[in-house]
Amino acid sequence: MGRGLRRGGARGRSRGGGQPKRGQKRKAPGSDRQGGKLRRDEEADVQVEKKDSSSSSEEEEDEDPYQELLGTMDLAKKNKVVSSDEEDLEEAQEPNQPDEEEEQEVFDEEDEDETEEEKEEESTLASDPFTLHLNGEFDSSLLSAISAEPPVLEMTKLFWPNLGHVQVHLPKVQTEPAGEKKKGLLLLQDKKVYLKPPTVPQRSSSTTDWSKLFVKKQIQAHLPFANPGVAEGGLSGLQGEVFALLNNYHDLYFAERSVRNAEELRFVYCLHAVNHVLKTRAKILVHNAKMAARAEVPDEFRDQGLVRPKVLVLLPFKDAAYRTINMIISILLGDQKGTVMNQKRYIEEFTGEQLALPKKNPKPEDYEILFRGNTDDNFRIGMSFTKKRLKLYTDFYQSDIIVASPLGLRMIIGAEGDEKRDFDFLAGLELVVLDQADVCFEQNWEHVLHTFEHLHLQPKQTHSTDFSRLRFSALAGHSKYLSQTCVLSAVQLPELTALMRRRCRNYAGRAVVANPVKLGSISQVVLHLPQVFHKIEAASAGQCIENRFEVFLAKILPEFRYTLMSHTLIYVPSYFDYVRLRNHFNKQDIGFVQICEYSKDAKIARARDMFFHKEAHFLLYSERFHFFRRIRIKGIRHLIFYQPPTFPHFYPELCNFMQEANQNRKKGGSSNMTVTVLYSKYDAQRLAAIVGSDRASKMLNSDKSVHMMVTGGD
Repeated sequence: MGRGLRRGGARGRSRGGGQPKRGQKRKAPGSDRQGGKLRRDEEADVQVEKKDSSSSSEEEEDEDPYQELLGTMDLAKKNKVVSSDEEDLEEAQEPNQPDEEEEQEVFDEEDEDETEEEKEEESTLASDPFTLHLNGEFDSSLLSAISAEPPVLEMTKLFWPNLGHVQVHLPKVQTEPAGEKKKGLLLLQDKKVYLKPPTVPQRSSSTTDWSKLFVKKQIQAHLPFANPGVAEGGLSGLQGEVFALLNNYHDLYFAERSVRNAEELRFVYCLHAVNHVLKTRAKILVHNAKMAARAEVPDEFRDQGLVRPKVLVLLPFKDAAYRTINMIISILLGDQKGTVMNQKRYIEEFTGEQLALPKKNPKPEDYEILFRGNTDDNFRIGMSFTKKRLKLYTDFYQSDIIVASPLGLRMIIGAEGDEKRDFDFLAGLELVVLDQADVCFEQNWEHVLHTFEHLHLQPKQTHSTDFSRLRFSALAGHSKYLSQTCVLSAVQLPELTALMRRRCRNYAGRAVVANPVKLGSISQVVLHLPQVFHKIEAASAGQCIENRFEVFLAKILPEFRYTLMSHTLIYVPSYFDYVRLRNHFNKQDIGFVQICEYSKDAKIARARDMFFHKEAHFLLYSERFHFFRRIRIKGIRHLIFYQPPTFPHFYPELCNFMQEANQNRKKGGSSNMTVTVLYSKYDAQRLAAIVGSDRASKMLNSDKSVHMMVTGGD
């Protein structure tokens, strides 16, 4: 194994595969996801070395990261670095690990064969997007454009047959007039290779020729096996366009993930991740071979980041991780003729423990698909691989790809002041994938934000990094500008848009798929219902929260306190708004019952019974509970959406619950049934998903504050 890939030194093994205890009692989905203390993993004995006194809180905050890294080089030289042979022996002596001592010689021969193959492919590397994206330094104009607050970007609109409307945001680089460079620096600058400013992405002319798509030869034969059902063993139309964006290293925000295209998208980002890791590894092997007769490392051989992990995949449940890891195995090994180490443990921990879904009164189809398999949301697993081997549960600092949940990473990262915390393994990531971002949003969005806040920070320790092989961009603290981010979601959320704008600074720019909604989910309401939309005026998002509460108390709530308006359900998407309304109802002694994600089953049953039999006038109902439980609420005659729901299909689903009440003519029929919605300009995406983009635009720009629509027929 080449030294460039194997980073010696002591390793904390628990970072790569610490898992919750087996046999623990499972909680219902969403029962412990909102704020409060994090659930701690009793077996996650994360080993974090004690900090040197010189790196304590007394350290100056304005110290140059570049100088700090240079200062650690002397420390790295003094530390004893474990040789590759010692490291192999250490791995062979790990408990519950297979003996690799006999296999090491085979892997070394495999690396030598692979190096010869890479030399043959080296002629095509010059035009490979991988090479163009990573090899070079930032010039002052490009660096100033992407490092500005906010970044200086210009937008180009494209229309592709499968993705539809694509907005491409690229850095706006100011070109320097010729002849203005300082003569004294001319010779120095001529020796440097600078990154080229990004260009507008182009659709690939071929979706079946893997060589033209710059896919590694060693996995080309495996792709038809990993991506079945696609004609001629290539990419589908959607896959081809998504891969064109990812393969050219643009950030991607795609908010049209669905049950139908989920596996197509999974294959694309897994292919891109494996392809990226193999190219990085191949370059290191080639450079290792060329450096055998060299005393010093040339600048063009600087091919590594601060730490080894290159890819992070964030997923909400173990079942999603199981499908993703299986996809990676299929792409790398095809029909698994290679070796998958620790596979038995992986299957035991990532399968089973399925939720018992009712056969009588079944859940909606999308719910059953989402919550199939293992729904545990606390996991993390590292993996490393070579040409014919993939090892699972590797230490994070010896991993190429990390697959984890936001909660699983949060427990490793920790919080400020925690005694044991570690996030150095996030310093050198080159690809971050956030799949099912809408589900992560419903779990606990703070975990996702916390993870992104700790990406590409200055490492606290050297982790046996070979500083002579570090890219200059890593030394200068510019790793975040080379990192690519892919966010996949089923719905458009302003929180996701803000995440892409604030935390994703890829110099290659970002592509946002933004298609207008024609009909909206309101077309799926089958009842003849008057639906009134009240617009909330506000100058900021913070002011909108206050104005919404005031309008609800002053205009909406008084109208629904009459006896005639009983059986009123108040649907509240935000838990903070839910708590605020609950406290107000208790203070004003208003008769109500409540159901949220923290409610116990006995209280849920009692609340439903009291609401149905008119013992409680109001029912406060949280969105997170509906997302994770999806129960049927009977007896609804009046429905108030305190804010448009996050998921547009929840709107017709709740409205159609009123059909059972409509069938009971003794309570007034459909003539005494209403739907009320409060919205603002900050709910534009949610509103458009319900009523359609054109109608939402008219409602937001209208001088009127109240609009009414009627669905269904007589």
